[in-house]
Amino acid sequence: MAQSARLEFRVRPETKEQIEDAAKLAGLAVSDFVRAAAEERADQVLRDHGLVTLVPADFFDSLLAALDAPASPNAALIKAARRRRDVLKP
Repeated sequence: MAQSARLEFRVRPETKEQIEDAAKLAGLAVSDFVRAAAEERADQVLRDHGLVTLVPADFFDSLLAALDAPASPNAALIKAARRRRDVLKP
């Protein structure tokens, strides 16, 4: 996805130098380094406040498979359906 939104901010000269040094060590352009750091921090804050839930990939795959599988009633559901028919006879 093309990036089109801008975000600008000012920092102290020593902070700018620190960010540039860190970006260079990481092998990234300063803008990529700052964007990645900001995204990581935003994700962490959202997770800390319960606005994002992360689950392991295998759990997520199992959940989707279970939701896609045809329904199969268990014994309690069959019993409840029979009881409903007895209670709501016309």
